[in-house]
Amino acid sequence: MTTLTLTTPAGSRPRRPLSVTVAGALLALVVLAALCAPLLAPYAPDTIDLSASLVGTGGDHLLGTDSSGQDLLSRALYGARSSLVAPVALLAVAAVLGVTLGVLAAWRGGWVDTLVSRLTDVMYAFPGLLFTVLIIAVFGAGMTTSVLALGLAFTPTIAKYTRSLALAETRKPYVDAYRVQGMGGARICVLHLVPNLGRAILGYLVVLFGEALMSLATLSYLGFGAQPPSSDWGLMVQEGQAAVVQGALLPALVPGTAIALVVVSFNVVGVWAADRLGKQDRR
Repeated sequence: MTTLTLTTPAGSRPRRPLSVTVAGALLALVVLAALCAPLLAPYAPDTIDLSASLVGTGGDHLLGTDSSGQDLLSRALYGARSSLVAPVALLAVAAVLGVTLGVLAAWRGGWVDTLVSRLTDVMYAFPGLLFTVLIIAVFGAGMTTSVLALGLAFTPTIAKYTRSLALAETRKPYVDAYRVQGMGGARICVLHLVPNLGRAILGYLVVLFGEALMSLATLSYLGFGAQPPSSDWGLMVQEGQAAVVQGALLPALVPGTAIALVVVSFNVVGVWAADRLGKQDRR
């Protein structure tokens, strides 16, 4: 009996799932809208018109206005800038610290590995949001403080992930080859070890982006992050909450929907990208 085996032709790429395509297109539109906000926004984000307070959708205001008469479309477009840039800065801080600690623990081993592991375990014992609020209580509210505080809160997660990757990478033959050539450990890690881990770490950071955005929006909602007159999405939800009691849902619904769509889209794209990059590293 003859068995037929279907194989994928060499050089062909697996078809991208429709959900990933839709999520990627949505993210591209959000980024483009943020970059072109001055051109697309019909009003300045801080323009107040009390005579147009809580106006619904219409020709003058496509998404309505908030209690101060500010155009919600304009605020959402400008708010996309801080809502997207801040998580990138947050993950950059966490990546620098986390990758450094993870690679150091895997490379040195022994008491260094034990110390880093215990340190990350201690940080895990505190809820990330509580840890962040404690730092903000000391240094004051604001987006910069929130980014740095959450960067520290995300560091243990990235450190543990990097350590697990680096432990496997340090056992590969090329590491011993560079050691035999007399290359120092710091140089091996910076020039070869970390770059080889780069794709896997990048995929993991994309997965974490949605969580970082949601965490920053939560802090802004609680009053610890972005401060008025910012158009940050989390702050917009907090400011629009009072209007819900008056029956006006748009001031909270518009930024809340934007946060939900971007977070879900990044999760979809991030999981797919991490899976793809992981398969490439295993080849």
